[in-house]
Amino acid sequence: MTDDDKPPIGVLDTLRATPTTVRYLLGGVLVNQLGAFVQTFLVLYLTHRGMSGGTAGLALAAYSLGTVFGTVLGGEITHRLGARTTIVAAMAGSAPLVAVLPLLARPGRVPVLLAAIALAGLFAQAYRPAASVLLSDLMPERYQVMAFSMMRIALNTGAALAPLIAAAVILLDWDLLFWLDGATTLVYALLAYRLLPRHAAPEQAPEPAAAPRTRAERRSGGRAAYGLMLRDRAYLVYLAAVVLGTVAYVQSSISLPLEIVHDGYPTWLYSAVLTASSLVLITCELKITAYITRIPTHLAVGVGHLVNSVGLAAYGLAVHSGAFVLFGAVLAVSGLMIAGPSMFAHPATFPAGSKARYLATMQAAAGLASAVGPLFGVWAWTHLHAGFWVLMALVNGLAGVLALLGTKHRADRADRTDPARPDTAPEPVGETA
Repeated sequence: MTDDDKPPIGVLDTLRATPTTVRYLLGGVLVNQLGAFVQTFLVLYLTHRGMSGGTAGLALAAYSLGTVFGTVLGGEITHRLGARTTIVAAMAGSAPLVAVLPLLARPGRVPVLLAAIALAGLFAQAYRPAASVLLSDLMPERYQVMAFSMMRIALNTGAALAPLIAAAVILLDWDLLFWLDGATTLVYALLAYRLLPRHAAPEQAPEPAAAPRTRAERRSGGRAAYGLMLRDRAYLVYLAAVVLGTVAYVQSSISLPLEIVHDGYPTWLYSAVLTASSLVLITCELKITAYITRIPTHLAVGVGHLVNSVGLAAYGLAVHSGAFVLFGAVLAVSGLMIAGPSMFAHPATFPAGSKARYLATMQAAAGLASAVGPLFGVWAWTHLHAGFWVLMALVNGLAGVLALLGTKHRADRADRTDPARPDTAPEPVGETA
């Protein structure tokens, strides 16, 4: 039976095809995300402890910078040591760093505090490429996009519930917030060590006749791999789409509250937007992904970005009616559900020897855009106001065009190198467009 002859992928089919180890992996991701309080509440916590707003902002920047380097480092370690080892090491290193932050949050210890926060961000994100590689390797190829959709649901569910947990914890003790974060991170490390399979990296499993590679040879191989990536124009186009799309996406949580307050609406409207978006995303994404898998990837990402752009543009009409805020939020999250799973899973389509690095660079690009996006958004909104949302719609539309081109070229190249077709010949992974 060919892929074209197979029945469409359904939600129940995917759940039945999900291996037990993948369920453990996703459960660990959810547990870790439920206690991920640092980035969300760091600024509030530091100002609560008597530090200036400038110091709190610098601390958040240090954490964001650490996450960017952490994803790249996590991809490299995953390639060399394996996914399970990377997850356990990253979570075991993150737990004490997060738990010790309340002891360092004092005016006289700012340099040490910033260093600890940067390292906490590095360790906290180093597990993400490893989790994505393990998910890609363990899930049957037919269900890859659905698998990454399930991971997104686990992350979003944790992100939606974590503030509710934090609100209750803060009533008891602010410091308890970070101790709980460290505890859930340590639980994830123990679950990963106990339940996830050993996953040797390609460089640890050479052919029987091959001599062991020296450290210099491994470094040279890593540089060559990144060199190929830099020459892969289609992937660079895809990364540009990730950066632009993320910059536009974060404005729903950065600039939209400013718009709501500026237009004179009560703050509960923004709470309603967050609640509606989370409910739609958590309850509908897997079903929508089941339909998305029936169409080409480049078409899914193109349509998704288009819908998302319409939602962003609708925010510009909020001055006329609060209904446009809810309407825009529903469209924005719908576009995210259409394009997100395919965009998230795209780096996992590369060969096993380079997959971890491709996943890490994608996640690092998204992390960098998440750090820069708020700064750019606030500055641009204060100058443009309603016109800002037209600009964001155009930026997101450009991201959609780039995503379509990048993923389509990858699909076309895969078709040309399909070993089942006698008229094709393999091409190098890093061949330029």
